[in-house]
Amino acid sequence: MTDSFDTRAWIDGLRTRLSEATALEKAGDGVRETGDHILNPDLGPYAKWDGPPRDAAVLIGLLERGDGPNVVLTQRTGHLNSHAGQVAFPGGKIDPTDDGPVEAALREADEEIGLSPAAVEPIGHLAPYLTGSGYRVVPIIGLIRTETAFRPNPDEVEDVFEVPLNFLMDPANHQKLSRKWQGKRRYFYAMPYGERYIWGVTAGIIRSLYDTVYR
Repeated sequence: MTDSFDTRAWIDGLRTRLSEATALEKAGDGVRETGDHILNPDLGPYAKWDGPPRDAAVLIGLLERGDGPNVVLTQRTGHLNSHAGQVAFPGGKIDPTDDGPVEAALREADEEIGLSPAAVEPIGHLAPYLTGSGYRVVPIIGLIRTETAFRPNPDEVEDVFEVPLNFLMDPANHQKLSRKWQGKRRYFYAMPYGERYIWGVTAGIIRSLYDTVYR
């Protein structure tokens, strides 16, 4: 990608691609699920989970800036039982009281970073992302009002930060790495940005966003 980023054209293109995917879904053609298993077909979609998939949702929040949109991410606190200290999108499990993944993603963003649902304009969702730990995650894409101030919940979030979408949508920044897990080579994406190490499910969802828009 070039240094010049046309924010409005990108968002308009994203809306078009998301609308096309929704039309296919309504027509019964379905939406291709993505996830960890795409890079690791021999491990299966839920490699570390024996039960039924657990529904979750995350918010890919876009903030329009002068040089292009930024993506809002969080650094999780170091004392959490799972994924401590990792970079993540705001989000979590879909509760029975949630009216679907959009409401769940906005509720979790409010709880985690103090982002009011009224400050977000949802524009669509990506295909569900299946994780090795048993989650079926629906990424919700939303435009955030630029004057919004974040208030991270210290019980869950150590920091809230932004990464230029231009950086995340450049495939040159998509590292494909691997490590051994249960005697097998497991592959994953990583997108280091300064002192932030974006990898695993978060990087996989970003890659899914790239694939949705540019492929």
